[in-house]
Amino acid sequence: MIDDDPDYRASVRCLLESEGFTVSEASSGDEGLRLLAQDPPDAIILDVMMRCCCEGYGVTQAIKFREEFAGYRDIPIIMASSIEQSPDELFPMASEVGMIRPDYYVTKPLDIPRFLDVVRRAVAKS
Repeated sequence: MIDDDPDYRASVRCLLESEGFTVSEASSGDEGLRLLAQDPPDAIILDVMMRCCCEGYGVTQAIKFREEFAGYRDIPIIMASSIEQSPDELFPMASEVGMIRPDYYVTKPLDIPRFLDVVRRAVAKS
């Protein structure tokens, strides 16, 4: 899970651990990318707005298109953000939107049953 809010990370970690998942945490995109290389997960839960307003998009783009992350491209990305519109809705005319499109998009505050369903589907896909 990559999110700059320690309270959010703690609550989601407790939720996921109560469902049997093991959770690794990073507080920034850079830290998350370093952790990815050290301990590849079954899925990535990623915030959009961290140090800058679009950091999560940069992480998604790095994983999908930077050569040093080529071995991690099949890991599903779940973007969890307070931004109500997905990248496709925010940038409907941008031909490059595929570079930042996650596999799943959920909004905060989380709808817990829906979020857990998305996580289960993502992990099953990996």
